[in-house]
Amino acid sequence: MANHKSSLKRIRQTDKLKLHNRYYAKTARNAVRKLRATTVKAEASELLPKIASMLDRLAKRNVIHRNKASNLKSKLTRHVNALA
Repeated sequence: MANHKSSLKRIRQTDKLKLHNRYYAKTARNAVRKLRATTVKAEASELLPKIASMLDRLAKRNVIHRNKASNLKSKLTRHVNALA
């Protein structure tokens, strides 16, 4: 266990931030899952910009990697375009 005051504070901050990031990453995963399960094109087209924006924000804040966000957006766009 750390003894320095600054390292104890650092541990507290890291735990708080980890919990915050985990919440938003899980929320994004659920949104992606919801879009993938959608079979109605109009509904999927409405969801896509919101989810893409969410992924971009998470990538900007380093919650997820920017390439992962890009790959997810690409796959989701292909899914929406393939719906009839």
